[in-house]
Amino acid sequence: MTETTHTQTTPPGPAGRPRSPELRLAAEALRGLRQEMFEDAFAYDPLPRRAEAGSPTRRPSGRIRSYGIWTPHVLVGLGGAVAMFLAFTDEEAPVRALLCGLLALVPVLLTLVRPVGAFWASLAATVVMSVIGTADGSWPWLPGSFVSHLLVMTIVALRTRPRTAAWMWVLTALFGLFADILVGHGRFGSDTAPMLILSALILLIVTVRHIRKQAQQEMTVQQTVTAHERSRRTLLEERTTIARELHDVVAHHMSVVAIQAEAAPYRVENPPPELEKAFATIRENAVAALTELRRVLGVVRAEDYEAPDTPQPTLADLDALLANVREAGLTVDKAVTGAVRELPQGVELSAYRMVQEALSNTLRHAPGASARVEIGYVLGGLGLRMVNAAPPAPHLVKPSPGAGHGITGMRERVSMLNGEMTAGPTDDGGYEVTVFLPVPAAASEGDA
Repeated sequence: MTETTHTQTTPPGPAGRPRSPELRLAAEALRGLRQEMFEDAFAYDPLPRRAEAGSPTRRPSGRIRSYGIWTPHVLVGLGGAVAMFLAFTDEEAPVRALLCGLLALVPVLLTLVRPVGAFWASLAATVVMSVIGTADGSWPWLPGSFVSHLLVMTIVALRTRPRTAAWMWVLTALFGLFADILVGHGRFGSDTAPMLILSALILLIVTVRHIRKQAQQEMTVQQTVTAHERSRRTLLEERTTIARELHDVVAHHMSVVAIQAEAAPYRVENPPPELEKAFATIRENAVAALTELRRVLGVVRAEDYEAPDTPQPTLADLDALLANVREAGLTVDKAVTGAVRELPQGVELSAYRMVQEALSNTLRHAPGASARVEIGYVLGGLGLRMVNAAPPAPHLVKPSPGAGHGITGMRERVSMLNGEMTAGPTDDGGYEVTVFLPVPAAASEGDA
């Protein structure tokens, strides 16, 4: 006997029957109506002050700036004053006119602290004003309450979500239709239709503004995430490039260790077995390390990567590099100070690559400018200074934005060698990169 299992994808309704998607959407909509328009209607939500925007040179200072942050509150107050002025229609009964003015003003001011509650207060004020006010052919909104209710709906829509604006419009329509059918039919001219048309247009504009603002915020967040991922990818690519270049250097040293360990016993007459075993162990470890190094390089190597046929460059090859960039149109000078000596291959390679990247950046970002490369052999390390002058204003070649990998790659190389680096514009409009790569005295003497 086969047992069949039924999976229910929609929540059950009355009597255990599953709800249709339409009923579920309706239930969620009514739940949102109850929560936003009734349960949280009078929640305290003060209108925040205006954020200071713009560049520091354009921002007002002092007392003007302190007053400017209250601009939204002032505009709400002015709108309420206009509604109150329109409510003063009964000159023969000043008390009643004053009461109608206050009923038009209070809901507008209430939007500053309890926006949704202000909507209900506006409907209540409309009822009271229509009862005590002087009917001038309009129903159920008198001129003051008409403007007041439009202002309230606009401000609440600006301060809340589009769904709240839709509910306000629906409730306003129900209120107007109920007032027309119950009281105003045949007695007054109904202004429900103008209210619904104007409010629909205003709420539509506000909703479009909300959607556009939300889309801009999401786009800003996405751009930030994309920039972060691009920066991270650039960093990983630069580290991979450095690992590929240093592979030859490290592999050369490990190969020398393996060969020397294999040949060492033959240079000693009648070596003891312990010495032969020790050198054999050194050779095995060197070969194993070289194998693992090649395996790691295979992981970080790109699919289209081709191993170079020539050894990795050093500072001795710098003159050829300068000759190439001079042929490309860059005027570059070279200055060397200190006692020139051979440095560890990793330092030589990194120094060469940094000079190469600095000159490439000059060609891309400052076409027509001159450059200078200074190399200083100092006690305890190597100093580099690459600086270019400001490009001439009228030039046929426009600067290239580049990919932004150059400075990142330099910093990775400097960080790998525990060095220091500064990069930034100069006072005359050029750009300068200064690097110091520490080299222990023992390493320098050993390589020499």
